[in-house]
Order: sequence, then C-alpha cells, then structure tokens
Amino acid sequence: MHNKLIQHYNGYAVQASAHRLPDGSFSSNLLLERSDSARAEGRYQFYSLDYFPSEEQALQHSACWARDWVDTRG
Repeated sequence: MHNKLIQHYNGYAVQASAHRLPDGSFSSNLLLERSDSARAEGRYQFYSLDYFPSEEQALQHSACWARDWVDTRG
C-alpha cells in the first residue's frame, strides 16, 4: 500500500505519502516541488522521515514536516 496526499503550500506542491512496512508500521515520506520550477533543482524528496503505527499519522507527520521545511527554508 502506498497512499498519497497532495496539497499546495507557499509555492510548493506537497505530496505526503506513507507506505506499510513488513512489521505493520508506516513510513512517512515526502515529495516537494516548487510551483515556479520545471527543473529537478526545485524538487526535493524525503524518505522515512519517521515511523508510525497508522497510515494517517504518517501522512499527517509528512504534511506537518513539509510546512516546517518550507517555512524555514523558503
């Protein structure tokens, strides 16, 4: 299972995702893409930001982590 949540935040497309691990937990992942950049340099991928017992928690963590990253990096 690999579910995704796509939102837009301060000039970035935020694609939070989670996938189930063999132990039943979920890894939180993230893809950020600058809206004004068509090149790879405006694309950032983060894998296994943290691990959670539920898919919903993993997706929420990825989305929150994205907002913090955008706010501090710009």
